[in-house]
Amino acid sequence: MSSVAEAAPTWHGILRQAFKDNDIRLVTYVPDNVLRPVIEGCHADPFFTTFPCAREEEAVGIVTGANMAGMRGVVLMQTSGFATLPNALASLPVAFQVPVVMVVSERGTMGEFNPGQAIVCRTMRPILDSMGIEHHTMSRLDEAAFVADRTIRQAFATRWPACLIISPLLSGGRK
Repeated sequence: MSSVAEAAPTWHGILRQAFKDNDIRLVTYVPDNVLRPVIEGCHADPFFTTFPCAREEEAVGIVTGANMAGMRGVVLMQTSGFATLPNALASLPVAFQVPVVMVVSERGTMGEFNPGQAIVCRTMRPILDSMGIEHHTMSRLDEAAFVADRTIRQAFATRWPACLIISPLLSGGRK
């Protein structure tokens, strides 16, 4: 049965392809169940150098340094991990105009059971806005390739951080 089911696009496959299309070779992440298909796919593909970090700030620092050395990278994290980042973002990639691309799996909406996740979710976009960091939410499969590609392209063209937020409408949320 090598039918349509095997060939059907997935949000995580589309995201990995957008990384490749934009020459993002370094994938840093803090482990997350929602982002697991992206992480596993990047680990399995020799195009990428993929490794886990202990904290989101560490991942941002690594990707910033790699970018300054000429290698494009991305930071994968969960919404709650974003809460640790405002100081690191403001003092490194924003201050020095480094196009750090972040991918955040969104929690805190649509029936979230954890009040801490809901608070961070409500503050994430205003924090990004206050730093002038472009952000787009990927919520529909038919728009995922366009949103991912254009957000990444803009980050590198403007030399400014950008954030792709993966909505549970697209990912299916926490399982």
